[in-house]
Amino acid sequence: MADEVRLDLYRTMVLARTYELAILREYHADKGPGFDIGKGLIPGEMHLAAGQEPVAAGVCAHLVPGDAVTATHRPHHFAIAHGVDLDKMTAEIFGRETGLGRGRGGHMHLFDPDAHFSCSGIIAEGYPPALGQAFAFKRRGSGNIAVAVTGEGAANQGAFHESLNLAAVWKLPVLFVVEDNEWGISVPRTASTAVPSNADRAAGYGIPGHRVEDNDVDAVYEKAGEFIERARRGEGPALLEVATLRLFGHFEGDAQGYRPELVDVPKLDAIPRYESRLIEAGVLDDALRQEIAEAASERVEAAITFAKDSPLPSADEATKYVFTEEA
Repeated sequence: MADEVRLDLYRTMVLARTYELAILREYHADKGPGFDIGKGLIPGEMHLAAGQEPVAAGVCAHLVPGDAVTATHRPHHFAIAHGVDLDKMTAEIFGRETGLGRGRGGHMHLFDPDAHFSCSGIIAEGYPPALGQAFAFKRRGSGNIAVAVTGEGAANQGAFHESLNLAAVWKLPVLFVVEDNEWGISVPRTASTAVPSNADRAAGYGIPGHRVEDNDVDAVYEKAGEFIERARRGEGPALLEVATLRLFGHFEGDAQGYRPELVDVPKLDAIPRYESRLIEAGVLDDALRQEIAEAASERVEAAITFAKDSPLPSADEATKYVFTEEA
């Protein structure tokens, strides 16, 4: 891999992590006394993807304008890697009128038609829409592909299996991605899934499947590139599972008493490990690392300022954009 490619992967991961940590800070800033999920500048649930950045960075590095991504309820890393407008996304998370959904959707229901990005709080919901996008791309002959992302727990849903089957039958240009962070909310994968790797399930639908171990962004990049180019050539779908890591709880406020391995989690963080590899290879030094970190922080803080300075939706328009309005 070229040095610049590896640096771009690193930049994407740092930007996504910087964003997640900033949202974490803002989310908890005014939830007290105690923890009231309805209080604060960011009301409601919050699911952060810190630790899973290698998946988004490695996959989205191969995408081009017009390609589509459907993500999960833990979506920020994929949104950032796919080029969703950071100001509008942040405003949406803060429930502001300038947001992607004018503040009506929140962080689990981001929708950016310009970037062809969407996500949902419904488990495995993104797989069927990705088929529709891939079907349209194939009919148009555009050469674009769809990426459908879900977690390892959702791989036991009917939508997962129905989507793999239909995509295989129609040879649709779609890459199915499974982020295996080992925990379906509080249930370990070994207690809910009959096979050691969801990538093995691809064989049942006659499509290629591969599992990347150890949250390795270089390996994700290489295999995703192979599968995406295959899809662009008209050879159909593939399934990529990545053994990744959830640094935080299923949602903010999750005490995580079900995780016996929590003490070991920080040392498994992929970003400092990748930093060490890049430094050892002579690709990164302290000055460049600081430059990348400062640029990410500046961009993220500007997006948060934009969101805070944006107006809240008017209560008089609570039902606007919900029902069709006659001209």
